[in-house]
Amino acid sequence: MTEKLIRLLRILQAIQAYPGISAKELAAKCDTTVRTIYRDLRILDRVAPIMNEGYGKGYRFIGNFALYPLDFTEQEAMVFSMLPSVLDTSQLPAEFDAAFDKVMSVHTKLKSRNSDIVENIAGIIRMGTPAYREEGKDPNLLIPIIEAILNQETIRTRYRTLTNNDITVRDIDPYYLIPRDQRFYLVGYCHLVQKVRLFRISRFLEVNQSGTHFDKADFNIAQYMKNTWSVDRGDEHIHFKVRFTERMAPYIKEEEMFVRPRMTDLPDGGLLFEVTLNSSREFLMWLYQFGPQAEVLEPREFRTEIRKQLTQWLKHYEGDE
Repeated sequence: MTEKLIRLLRILQAIQAYPGISAKELAAKCDTTVRTIYRDLRILDRVAPIMNEGYGKGYRFIGNFALYPLDFTEQEAMVFSMLPSVLDTSQLPAEFDAAFDKVMSVHTKLKSRNSDIVENIAGIIRMGTPAYREEGKDPNLLIPIIEAILNQETIRTRYRTLTNNDITVRDIDPYYLIPRDQRFYLVGYCHLVQKVRLFRISRFLEVNQSGTHFDKADFNIAQYMKNTWSVDRGDEHIHFKVRFTERMAPYIKEEEMFVRPRMTDLPDGGLLFEVTLNSSREFLMWLYQFGPQAEVLEPREFRTEIRKQLTQWLKHYEGDE
């Protein structure tokens, strides 16, 4: 059985190294018969996309499939690494050690390379620093978070909540990173509240990988963020109509948004902007930066609310010359 396993690995390695290799050449490399190679290929066809291109053209992998890293999970790699300790290696062919070392060394090298890639990516991402913290005093927690997302591994965290400034310990299944206004947010399933929640990265005080893996199941990030202007998710259904001036229209068309608005050019060069949202707060804050260059047309009650805001704001400056 062990000899057969080694031969199967050799066949996979040979097909990857020499696309188009024939059954006769495979038999010579594996020191066996062509008939045995055909039997082995029927077995391998269940786990690897091997294609015979036709008479005289040999075998190759379909698409971008590659032998290494054999799609090892950490558990599978651990089990494979235990083989020498559970087998009587004195009864194995001499080639076993070489085959075993090749598989493990490539897996280890790829894991190390992926870790370096993640660290480099996280290292070039720059975010703002909360005003209450000293710059450069915090570790780059993006590294373990990105690694956990890629490995679908639950993280154990210490997280500071904004509402009451409490520090909580939470296990989170990290799904996606979302950039918003010089900040990153993590969408993930929180085991503490047993719901999918949104977490601001700068509020994490500590992040550790747990070794437990999760499945996203049927979670859909587009559906989760539907009709959400930025990060505040509400239960409302508000259809805004806003008129932007001719001066501002080109800039609005260039804005990168996470919702899909309807924009209509107006005869005077202005722009009619329509969008349906589940919360108003962040959208209104975005609108305020445009001042008189933006006018909310609908819903009418928001015109009243904005007028009240402007009246209160004006009181701070009354009497100034």
